[in-house]
Amino acid sequence: MVREESSQPLHVDTFLVGSGRPERSPGASVNVAVELTSTYAADGAVNYARVGNPTWNAFEEALGGLEGGLALVHASGMGAISAALSLVPPGGTVVAPDTTYNGTGDLLAAHEEAGGTVVRVHATDTPGFLAALESADLLWLESPTNPLMDVTELDVVLARSRELGVTSVVDNTLSTPLLCRPLSLGADVVVHSVTKYLSGHSDVVLGATVVADSERGRGIGERLRRHRTLHGAIAGPMEVYLALRGLRTLSVRFERASASAAELARRLADHPSVERVRYAGAGAILSIDVAGGEAAAERACAATRVWLHSTSLGGVESQVERRRRHPSESCEVPVNLLRLSVGIEHVEDLWADLDQALRAA
Repeated sequence: MVREESSQPLHVDTFLVGSGRPERSPGASVNVAVELTSTYAADGAVNYARVGNPTWNAFEEALGGLEGGLALVHASGMGAISAALSLVPPGGTVVAPDTTYNGTGDLLAAHEEAGGTVVRVHATDTPGFLAALESADLLWLESPTNPLMDVTELDVVLARSRELGVTSVVDNTLSTPLLCRPLSLGADVVVHSVTKYLSGHSDVVLGATVVADSERGRGIGERLRRHRTLHGAIAGPMEVYLALRGLRTLSVRFERASASAAELARRLADHPSVERVRYAGAGAILSIDVAGGEAAAERACAATRVWLHSTSLGGVESQVERRRRHPSESCEVPVNLLRLSVGIEHVEDLWADLDQALRAA
């Protein structure tokens, strides 16, 4: 941990660089060690690596401080999502947006197949959410949604969820804690695919959950920890070390990518090959509906040279994908929609490549 030299709160950029470090002392390492062990000597805090690891602790300290809560690292984003959805009682009711990340959608469909109920509401339909919460066991939100980029009124919906005692989860992967801190708005659990912006270099697969540092939050956190331990969805220490290293530069990466995304959204709004731009007004993700349908969208992906045609987001490299190429993607997503994850390349190079690819389509 970094020692506090004053009571003055640190800016987030400074916090990201200094959090999750070893204590400062003469000759001490600047970085946390990668703890490569499966077993610990008896009578310590941890006796087996499926339960804990010092490298995890450092990352969890950093992410928890960033979100304003208590973090747990999981083996993948889906591991974190699965843990969060385990909070739903058997046969319980989940209220969720009508389009979500498709992995989440698959798990919600499995919940229905097992006898549970999922009430789907359009992400921007605040009255619809408020009404559906009356009979809910768990509320699942994304803001913005992936990949339609719809924005939910988190403060209003989460406040009502808290009033009713409905457990609430927000997938904060696209916004990151730099744009949104759902715990401060009343969420019970925040979910991240750490694979994306938090690690930021397309070289690890990890997830995380974060709960409030309160009696209610710690109770939920223990349930999530138990799920992680019993289901074995634990993270490798090397991957967690890499994620912590990536977290150091989150602020500068996200600032650069977000500025480029805003400029690209502005230019794409007038592009002759684009029917619609879907952009939440902030962040580094946008989606576009390509004129000419599915085939034109595929041709555009194939024609890029700077943009990487790939299934992911949040890396330093810019990525483009037609989401409906995946059978599990929601039918609410247009077949000609391309999701654009803006990286840190020069914006003029990104624009020139995207412009020529769209015109070639």
